[in-house]
Amino acid sequence: MLAPRSPRKVAVVGAALSDCGRVDEATAYALHAQAARRALADSGLDRSVVDGFASAGLGTLAPVEVAEYLGLRPTWVDSTGVGGSSWEVMAAHAADAIAAGHANAVLLVYGSTARADIKAGRRTSNLSFGGRGPLQFEVPYGHTLVAKYAMAARRHMHEYGTTLEQLAEVAVQARANAATNPDAMFRDPVTVDDVLSGPLIADPFTKLHCCVRSDGGCAVLMVAQEYVTDAAKAPVWVLGSGTAVSHTTMSEWDDFTVSPAAVSGRLAFERAGVRPSDIDLAEIYDAFTYMTLVTLEDLGFCAKGEGGAFVEKGRLLRDGALPVNTDGGGLSACHPGMRGLFLLVEAVRQLRGEAGDGQVVTPDGSLPELAVASGTGGWFCSSGTVVLGR
Repeated sequence: MLAPRSPRKVAVVGAALSDCGRVDEATAYALHAQAARRALADSGLDRSVVDGFASAGLGTLAPVEVAEYLGLRPTWVDSTGVGGSSWEVMAAHAADAIAAGHANAVLLVYGSTARADIKAGRRTSNLSFGGRGPLQFEVPYGHTLVAKYAMAARRHMHEYGTTLEQLAEVAVQARANAATNPDAMFRDPVTVDDVLSGPLIADPFTKLHCCVRSDGGCAVLMVAQEYVTDAAKAPVWVLGSGTAVSHTTMSEWDDFTVSPAAVSGRLAFERAGVRPSDIDLAEIYDAFTYMTLVTLEDLGFCAKGEGGAFVEKGRLLRDGALPVNTDGGGLSACHPGMRGLFLLVEAVRQLRGEAGDGQVVTPDGSLPELAVASGTGGWFCSSGTVVLGR
């Protein structure tokens, strides 16, 4: 009888963006390919090592179609579809598969022309808000995705006294972080008054409470520890991960002020053997300002109900007490349909010290050691959290 194989350590050795922002001339497949080539080049490894592939959001048979487009024939695949958190969830799956010996090198790739498509009048989403499923009970009342987030934000304001100014601070600080990111779609500073005086989208959200709509893609290469010595750059280790789901129908959500990150975050930190207070920077899914605030609470960076006070006084800035969304996030940098994989790319860049003028430096002048990336899918329907370490 063969002895069981010891779990292998897993590292990210490649991370890259495609062209982002306004990319009218490219297809979504082309953005996938560009991001994949750049991530492999970043790793210094040949694409022949890739035996695992993860992708979601494009084509009828993703990731089969995308793998074919890239010329890959993987023996391990994943296309988990739980919204924007799919990438943290698939990264967790990939780490488990590599640790168990089911794959050696897994490439995660995403690309979308969400902005270009809507400008051209093309349909960009297969997400149905009607039909015969649970959502049929909400659709007749015009309950859009943004309205679901807005209603949750209003509940938090009612329960804990969170203010519009505090929510606006999230957008202001995200834009300030974007100012040092040459790839960010919007870099000019905004004020709390700018956020509050903008056109109303869904009460209490004005335009600047909501994410940008962009084109773009990115890719991450995760490998087993024995590949690290051949990689071009120092590894960023996957220390722990957690996943969780909550609801689809709003009436089935137990508490509008608690997201599934309360579960995925706890699991990720426990498995990584670290505490929130150990984390040097956080990359958090921010399709709307409230997502950042409540996810910070649920990950344990502050107590429930204290998120409003926590985000004040520049705490989320690149040089703040807890740098959050250091590239500008979905609110200012990019949001091409699903943003979860971008969180992992930015976390890797920061831990490597590759963020240029936007680089986070700890109080003692050193590079950050620990980062957390936490993605949210649907309307707080799902969450995936990954802890990364240098």
